[in-house]
Amino acid sequence: MNVLLKSALIIDTESPFHKQKKDILIENNRISKIGNTLKCPKDCKEVSFDDLHISQGWFDSSVSFGEPGYEERETIENGLNVAAKSGFTDVAVNSNTKPFIDSKASVAFLKNRSFSKATSLHPIASLSQGSEGVEMAELFDMKNTGAIAFGDYNKAVTNDNLMKIALLYAQNFDGLLLSFPMNEAIASEGIANEGKNSTRLGLKGIPNLAEELQIARDLQLLEYTGGKLHIPTISTSKAVSLIRNAKKSGLHISCSVAVHNLILTDEELQNFEGNTKVMPPLRTKEDTLALLEGIKDGTIDCVTSDHNPIDVEDKKVEFDNAKYGTIGLESAFGQLANHLDLETIVKVLATNPKKVFGIETHSIQEGNLASLSLFSPKGKSIFNETQILSTSKNAIFLNKEMTGNVYGIYANKQLVLK
Repeated sequence: MNVLLKSALIIDTESPFHKQKKDILIENNRISKIGNTLKCPKDCKEVSFDDLHISQGWFDSSVSFGEPGYEERETIENGLNVAAKSGFTDVAVNSNTKPFIDSKASVAFLKNRSFSKATSLHPIASLSQGSEGVEMAELFDMKNTGAIAFGDYNKAVTNDNLMKIALLYAQNFDGLLLSFPMNEAIASEGIANEGKNSTRLGLKGIPNLAEELQIARDLQLLEYTGGKLHIPTISTSKAVSLIRNAKKSGLHISCSVAVHNLILTDEELQNFEGNTKVMPPLRTKEDTLALLEGIKDGTIDCVTSDHNPIDVEDKKVEFDNAKYGTIGLESAFGQLANHLDLETIVKVLATNPKKVFGIETHSIQEGNLASLSLFSPKGKSIFNETQILSTSKNAIFLNKEMTGNVYGIYANKQLVLK
């Protein structure tokens, strides 16, 4: 589809048109012209929105869809449609399925199910067989089949030697490993941040120490082995400090934070609402401020929605029994726009995560491939169920104020609008 985007303000620090309002003509999947008052040629769709902004396509580095095994939560087809209408041209899909994504056949299944969609799906395969943390999965074969990284979703690798061997082995093919930051022995049966709120509410606590001990171990292993390591969804102040110091010492380390951990605190738990039960748990204001500072100084590379659909039967129960997870694709931009400037949002939603995970980037210039997110930073709204496109409705940001609006994407020769 050939498209003419009218009067679009370009947010792309890698483009010579950064912060300029231009018309952008896309022909045969490439940006053919950027200029003023361009005309739509034959077989072209003109797109015009109020206060239209565009950037390089956003990439969410932690998304779960359910399929295969939990299609009632979210199918790949619907999940990719949700991602596209939420502004994401690319998503990394976790091994949070049944069976786990721990073989080249299962990686191929994901790739085949997402073929020809506007939003590209990039599998994050299991690091260990069955995500059990005992035997290493067939990393090299899965890499050749299309996996971009390896990690056991929301499961800590407790076997130190397995992590060491995996870090050494993955260097043979420039593989990226993920290590979920949670010491399970310290976390024990905790379900909420350990502190005054968990004590007052009678909830078993998970101390910050559980996250920080695991990160400290991983950093020591990385220093010993070399290689590339990504710490997904950090949540504590000291975690930011540990990774900041590791970067200064030259380790090839990166990390992400989930939008809800960046913005919300454990004050949200007052009503024992199941949608506020996430992993890692919501922490304190001190932690969220440190996380925001980590984004601003470059310690935190990526922000993710950590989109994790959970069916109503597993959320509308007692808080102790509710499953961890929240959907977040639909609300990611609107929440970040409450707290970060546009250049920073694009950096942590697009350019940074793509570089970390080895996804090709395309700056907004004539001749380049067109992979674009369309949005506006104007306006305020309240996030409600009518804005939820996911099959599951477990949204932690329900009834929260949002800033701006996402119009959709252009990617893979397709224009998808909300």
